[in-house]
Amino acid sequence: MREFLFITKALSDENRVRALMALTDGELCVCQIIELLALAPSTVSKHMAILHQAGLVQTRKDGRWIYYRLAEEPALPCARTALAMTLECLGKDPRIREDAKRLKGIRKMTRRELCRHYKTC
Repeated sequence: MREFLFITKALSDENRVRALMALTDGELCVCQIIELLALAPSTVSKHMAILHQAGLVQTRKDGRWIYYRLAEEPALPCARTALAMTLECLGKDPRIREDAKRLKGIRKMTRRELCRHYKTC
């Protein structure tokens, strides 16, 4: 039960769900997620840490940059089910679609430019 509650808590915040859905089109630098959500870097880092601890996202570090992607094969069965359900249920949500449009523009910006702007690197 504890794992289930941890996963549902991770999915109980709109910004965490928006960040998770943004990763459906591939890996993102934390600076790109900050730009998309328009939140403080520390807030985004906390949200992403919760998603990571729940097993919904994976990270990799490349120099000063931290990249997030959807967990390819979540370790917990509940995480696999929750991730699949979230992707299926929210794929056509208007807010998620708007985020996807904004993300196309954000992906065109250089990561260095974004990191300098937010002073995250």
